Amino acid sequence: MGLWGLWALLPPLLLLLALGTPTAAQGCPAECQCSQPRTAFCVSGRSQSVPQGLPPETSSLYLFENGIHTLSPESFGGLPPALQLLDLSQNQVEVLPWGLFGPLPALRNLDLSANRLQVVTNESFHGLHLLERLYLDRNRIRSVQEGALDALETLLELKLQDNRLQAWPPLHLPALLLLDLSNNPLTAAPEPHALRGVPSLESLKAAGLGLERLDEGLLRGLGSLHELDLSHNRLEAVPSEALRGLPALTKLSLAGNVRIARLQPEDFQDLGGLQELDLSDLRLTALTPELLGAFPRLTALAAAQNPFNCLCPMAWLVAWLDEGKASLRRPEETRCHFPPKNAGRTLLEMRYADFGCPTTTTTTTTTTTTQRATTAEPELATSSFASLASSTLSANGGPSPTPSPFPEAPLCPLGTCLNGGTCHLGTGNHLECLCLPGFAGLFCESEVRATTTTASSSIPANPSQMAVKALPGGTSLNLDLQSYVRAKPWLKGLRLTYWSLSGPERRPLTLKLPASLPDYTLRALRPNASYQLCLGPLGDREEQEEQLCAEARTLPLARKQQQQQQGGPSDGEPPLDLAIAVVPAAAAVLLLVSGVAAISFCVRRRRKQQRSKPSGKEGGQAPLGPLEMEGVQAGPLKTLSTNGLDHQAPLMPGSGATPTSQRPQRPSYF
Repeated sequence: MGLWGLWALLPPLLLLLALGTPTAAQGCPAECQCSQPRTAFCVSGRSQSVPQGLPPETSSLYLFENGIHTLSPESFGGLPPALQLLDLSQNQVEVLPWGLFGPLPALRNLDLSANRLQVVTNESFHGLHLLERLYLDRNRIRSVQEGALDALETLLELKLQDNRLQAWPPLHLPALLLLDLSNNPLTAAPEPHALRGVPSLESLKAAGLGLERLDEGLLRGLGSLHELDLSHNRLEAVPSEALRGLPALTKLSLAGNVRIARLQPEDFQDLGGLQELDLSDLRLTALTPELLGAFPRLTALAAAQNPFNCLCPMAWLVAWLDEGKASLRRPEETRCHFPPKNAGRTLLEMRYADFGCPTTTTTTTTTTTTQRATTAEPELATSSFASLASSTLSANGGPSPTPSPFPEAPLCPLGTCLNGGTCHLGTGNHLECLCLPGFAGLFCESEVRATTTTASSSIPANPSQMAVKALPGGTSLNLDLQSYVRAKPWLKGLRLTYWSLSGPERRPLTLKLPASLPDYTLRALRPNASYQLCLGPLGDREEQEEQLCAEARTLPLARKQQQQQQGGPSDGEPPLDLAIAVVPAAAAVLLLVSGVAAISFCVRRRRKQQRSKPSGKEGGQAPLGPLEMEGVQAGPLKTLSTNGLDHQAPLMPGSGATPTSQRPQRPSYF
């Protein structure tokens, strides 16, 4: 068949395709799509109100992102009475009037999230006796009236997170399985009986409520609770009394409670069925085998962003993970903070030998004593992990360890503290070095010398002070970080802000530093200039205003450095009298060359003007610029970016004066 034959068959084919293409269901409003069975989509600004005339078999209606402000009982009067799902999320609804949902008695799923609701009244959900899921998250709800939800006897899920609730809402929902109240600014802890109206609860999410404690009776009677999220609160310790009597609990999150610095096995009594445990972003320096041994069914562990001391008592954890006892979540954020040789390394890349454990074991019997050197492999030393950890606990006043055939591990690996310093357990269970007189630093690595600089060179004993030392050369300041870090051992990092008080550029610059640095040196500063420096915590919203500030001044440049910067004589340069003799001769040669070039340029310009001058006519072309007379034409504009601001400039600008309005303006920082 030829080309013309195919062309003749094209119209029938197009008609056949048009007839076979599925179109919107019969009776579907123009602003909606009803192609899916029993589902209508009227979304993304297509409908500013509730559409009417939907197919009678419609059971799911999606109306999100339509800018709907007002709803009335008449809004739902034309909807199919068998409707079971209504999605009104991401609109601008502020009030739910009485009788609004009366025309929808079969509704089971209602999504009102991301609207502007401010209060839930007794009239809001009247008539929804079959409702199973109610999503009210991301609104502006300040209060839930007493009995406002009591009529929802079949409700299974209630989401109220990310609102403005100041008190725990009164709930009497016997069938409720999931309750999410996260991220509400509660002003008081919930009462002990706050959850007695939800006896069937299986999942409770109470993150970011500012809770400092949990009443021991709050969770009592919740025998079906299997998920509990208490993350990002202000708990100072594990609420062990409140966690008792929860035999079905399989998932627990305590992440983000930065005041918790120590965990004990007895804190998790009766939680032997736990399968997922989140201990991220606490102040833990170690995890003991006794602690994780309390969870024989554990399958997933999260311990990211903790200041772990990767010493011998922590070596057992690597073997435990290698054996597949549980998977480690967020492994890239689970790192060592101490000692220096391990700082910054992820826990999964550590091996047994990296923890500084002893490689010699001693076995004592009643007849002979045998000492043999062995290679410290994880499978050989696994039995000693508990004794090593127990010996560390005993040093801190804990229970006495049982005798072990293995020697006690030293508190610090050999060589951790330098220059004769000794290791001890400091604030927050952090290992620190006591330095001999004349030495300083986190590991006694710096020698303290008496210097006469414009900034103090001593380490302040008071953490409210800041030690800054001006270094020789005039362009560097050294900031001691030890006092600040020791006073706040839970720090995630440091925020250092500095700006000049002397020069024209006073824009503040901010650096993010790890909390493990003993000191930091600011370089490339202006000599003989004053600087303001402020040090504060990184990532802690409550303490961002608590900053230590100090003013320091860099040293002036030495005379030799000033001469080098100003082009003066230095090593290897000719003497001054020779330079004075050479300068006039060089100037004369340059003057002669410039004169010849100027004369040549003028001659060429006059000749080209004569060739391009119109003969006997006025109103000719404008005189060409110097570059255009050399054969370079004015090209199009291009876009340049200066410090993030875009401006237009010619590809090849002329040498004439640029109008002020076309000059790229340097952006202001203020």
